[in-house]
Amino acid sequence: MGIIAVHCMDILVKCANHICQRNQRPFVDYGDAVMCGMENAPSHWLRTNSVWGRRLVGFFLILTQLGFCCVYFVFLADNIKQVVEAANATSNDCSSNVTVVLKESMDSRLYILSFLPFLILLVFMRNLRYLSFFSLLANVAMLGSVVMIYQYIGRDIPDPTHLSYAASWKTYPLFFGTAIFAFEGIGVILPLENKMKIPHQFPIVLYVGMAIVTVLYISMGTLGYLRFGSMIQPSITLNLPNCWLYQSVKLLYCFGIFITFALQFYVAAEIIVPTATFRVSDRWALLVDLSVRAALVCITCVLAILVPRLDIVISLVGSVSSSALALIIPPLLEIVTYYSEGLSRWTIAKDIFISLVGLLGFGFGTYVTLWELIAPDSHPGHVNATLYVVQ
Repeated sequence: MGIIAVHCMDILVKCANHICQRNQRPFVDYGDAVMCGMENAPSHWLRTNSVWGRRLVGFFLILTQLGFCCVYFVFLADNIKQVVEAANATSNDCSSNVTVVLKESMDSRLYILSFLPFLILLVFMRNLRYLSFFSLLANVAMLGSVVMIYQYIGRDIPDPTHLSYAASWKTYPLFFGTAIFAFEGIGVILPLENKMKIPHQFPIVLYVGMAIVTVLYISMGTLGYLRFGSMIQPSITLNLPNCWLYQSVKLLYCFGIFITFALQFYVAAEIIVPTATFRVSDRWALLVDLSVRAALVCITCVLAILVPRLDIVISLVGSVSSSALALIIPPLLEIVTYYSEGLSRWTIAKDIFISLVGLLGFGFGTYVTLWELIAPDSHPGHVNATLYVVQ
């Protein structure tokens, strides 16, 4: 999945650069690239409805970014809930392999709701420059947390012979959504390339960077499974023991996620807010801006409350929106962009195959995720053999 997702990112970059050269434009974003590609498609219907290509990309970008925000709500609630419930049992002994919750607190949905006013105030910062310092602190905190997690899961690994080598085939659609969610960053690929001093070196940066990310995902997932067994919880942090050191790791990670919420929210806000403020006078523009931001955060909060399971939220977001942006649209964009200029049958077949994989993952992943939500497995730990590392 990672290889295919990275290849699709490369396809998008090449198509965007080709469109810029053909139309003599300095830069196009994802939506503009799809629209311009459709404008030069051999099909009259595609050329006529090219604007809907940009709208479709915008819709899935909004869906994906707000989906990330839902994940962050659930992540914050699960980890803070565990820290609070284990507070009385927290000690300096970090040798235990299991996090034991001795005192039940309020429902996780109430924790989700308690974060709502603070996150609304956070997204009221419309200029990301104001968040740059806190974002730096968040990155440092998350990096330190990852290092601490690695040093814990990498030692004292029990005998793995009793563990299953593969999960049931029924869990593969869930895995598809989770994997695509993990690798979905295609919305920021073109802006990153545009900001580079030497843009033509971007493919090297892309493949090297994603290779490092892949190694981190696979190593942490494998070590975590070996360390905690088949009943591993959706987030690796939820498996850490009750001691002050690792409770602080959870809090540091939560701080990083809290700040990162504003960065994920920014993309959706930049698409929706200007459309809303354009329809009112300058006198009411600020009020409408803040109201729309607050409403969007409330929507993500409600969705997180309705689906308070981290693994299900991740898989659902990955299956529904991330698969469309990362797997389905880029190969089709390559076909419509280069078809009139000559495209080999092998390339067309490859692009159609990747899009079909994305469509199948979209359909089956969404179906299985919704079914798991309606009729959850009696052994949820066995369903979730993958680990989540926040992007």
